[in-house]
Amino acid sequence: MAGIRVVDLSRVLAGPLCTQMLADHGADVIKIEPPFGDETRRLGPPFEASGDAAYFTALNRGKRSIGLDLAQPEGRQVLHGLLRDADVLVENFLPGTMRKWQLDFERDLAPRYPRLVYCSITGFGGDGPLGSLPGYDAVLQAMCGLMSVNGSTQSGPTRIGVPIVDHLTGYTAMSGILMALLARQRTGSGQRVEAALFDTALSLLVPHAANWLCSGQTPGLTGNAHPNIAPYDQFEAGDGPVFLGILNDGQFRRFCQQVGRADLAADERFQSNAARLRNAGALRGEIERALRAFRREDLCRDLMAAGVAAGPVNSVPQALEHAHAQHRGMRVGQDSYRGLGLPIKLSGTPGCACGVPPAFDEHRAGILTEAGRHATSTKSL
Repeated sequence: MAGIRVVDLSRVLAGPLCTQMLADHGADVIKIEPPFGDETRRLGPPFEASGDAAYFTALNRGKRSIGLDLAQPEGRQVLHGLLRDADVLVENFLPGTMRKWQLDFERDLAPRYPRLVYCSITGFGGDGPLGSLPGYDAVLQAMCGLMSVNGSTQSGPTRIGVPIVDHLTGYTAMSGILMALLARQRTGSGQRVEAALFDTALSLLVPHAANWLCSGQTPGLTGNAHPNIAPYDQFEAGDGPVFLGILNDGQFRRFCQQVGRADLAADERFQSNAARLRNAGALRGEIERALRAFRREDLCRDLMAAGVAAGPVNSVPQALEHAHAQHRGMRVGQDSYRGLGLPIKLSGTPGCACGVPPAFDEHRAGILTEAGRHATSTKSL
């Protein structure tokens, strides 16, 4: 992404995650914040020594920051100065906000900057029955059926413990931006990229949507189990929980052999995945009795060596302190900054978590110069 300039008007999660990934791979990302800053800077504790919430630092490394009031003509003039050389603009305002500021893509920006790729991230899109309404991750999890299949009969519908809709929307936006840049190489023209949390949340309903469309049966709460596969669930070993992911009959036979219960593979109740699903309760009882004799570290190591997917249910510290997390570069640090590594690995042009998160308005002077403004311009812009 070196040589690509991104003007980032977004805040909180989906947009900043998208632009951070672009920055990790070489894009020049200018983060334009409102005069009070990205509100994520205040979503703590915990707070870093800089005063910013750890939440903010997770999503904004490698960017340059300037505070601008886009509701004012002076602020918009600076933005236009930056758009002269920009390739991408990312925003996640409520639909209609950019039009109110005379920054509508089709009407105001595309005629002036025909090569600009404009990415709009919204809750529900700009039109339709829910168009223009605000959207937040947990609300979309509820509305789009994700909570209805997450949780157990004891817990009831439960929010997924990470903001998965926001996360995937960030990746969706990035994918759309990259496709639009590729199309621009052929056509010479930019285009609008739209990423809506509503669409993203519904796209996560795999396989539940397909199951319902095929059978007409409403998917329900499955706890940690899989609606189509057994055994694919959490079980208790002798010293703690493990998760078994057994996809086919061969893996099930190897699992049974490994835990000393070869008889289960010969039991007609468990000889196929469909049979195991029908008899999941009985199978769970048999597996739990078998696993009591094993320490989970030994069990998971031996099962994986035998080609059976199994892993301990780790805490966040246990996951990040695992030797493989270090090996894969999924923990990074620079100066006082500590964060997660890059999930995208390119062999020829690898990315780098090379920049620390910016302080608010840290790069005002340089950015104003690039926009054709005097560096002495006031912060009221």
